[in-house]
Parts: sequence; C-alpha cells; structure tokens
Amino acid sequence: MQWWQWLVDGAGILLLLLVAYGVVLVVRRRVLARHGGTFELSLRLGRGWVLGFGRYSGERLEWFRIFSPSARPKASWLRDELTYDGRRAPLGAEQASLYPDHLVIQCQTPRGPVELAMSPASLTGFQSWLEARPPGTDWNRV
Repeated sequence: MQWWQWLVDGAGILLLLLVAYGVVLVVRRRVLARHGGTFELSLRLGRGWVLGFGRYSGERLEWFRIFSPSARPKASWLRDELTYDGRRAPLGAEQASLYPDHLVIQCQTPRGPVELAMSPASLTGFQSWLEARPPGTDWNRV
C-alpha cells in the first residue's frame, strides 16, 4: 500500500470515530432526558466554566458535562443543602465561555460556594424547585 492510501484510510477511520462519538453524545442526552427534562447548565470549576446540562432527579440536582459519554453526573447537589444567594450577568471573558443570555447564579452548599450559569427561564424553574421542599422541611434554615 502506498503512503497516501494509509493516509486516506487513517482519515476515514478518524471520521468514523468522530461520527460514532457524536451519535453516542446524542443518544446519551436523549436517554438522560427520559428520566426528567434536561436544561443547559454550566458549572464553574476552578477559574473556568464547563458547559453542561442539568437534570432534576427527585431531591437532587444533577450536572452532566456536555461532551462526556458518561451516563453518571459529574456533580450533584441535594435540595436541602443548596441555597440560592443571587444572580449576576456574566463578566468579561465569561460572556464568551457561556451560552448566550445565561445568568451566573451564586449558591451555597455545606462544601462551599457554587457558581452555576443558566437561562432566565431555567432560573425560574430552579427557584421553584428549591422552594418546593417536601413537608417537614425546616423553613427557618432556608
């Protein structure tokens, strides 16, 4: 086989792998959305933002990386441990890192502060989910 045939075969295999990866990501998103709707949700990890999506699963908010084939959430928070502290518009380079029109949300957890980014419509749903605590919740703690 000539060198250019190896190159064409390698490019074909690479293209096939990329298409398979894309199919895995689409199927994963659809499977995860079956157990409750998903919404665009980014998470600040360290100094940068990571794009992802969120899903409410009972008493838990689960966060998944957008480009990961894993079906397990990379982060999750219990409703009782999450408190909403406020929102702000993305600043500087954050505007390029996040989805358009998303707001940065500050929250507190027992493990420390968490910053999330979501659309205004998703923020309304998030606040409703936080306020819809089950009977017996200590509302003085919230």
